[in-house]
Amino acid sequence: MTKMRRKSDLPQKICATCGRPFTWRKKWAKVWDAVLYCSDRCRNARRNR
Repeated sequence: MTKMRRKSDLPQKICATCGRPFTWRKKWAKVWDAVLYCSDRCRNARRNR
C-alpha cells in the first residue's frame, strides 16, 4: 500500500494565464510536463487573446 501524501508535498506550477500556483492532479500524471494552465477557463482565455 502506498503512503498518503499531503497536498503541500505535491509538485506545483504557475499558470501561464492567471499567474496563480496550481498543484499536481492524478489525471495529469502522464502529461504533467505539458500542463501549462490551471483550468479550462484559463486555457480558453489564452487561446482567445
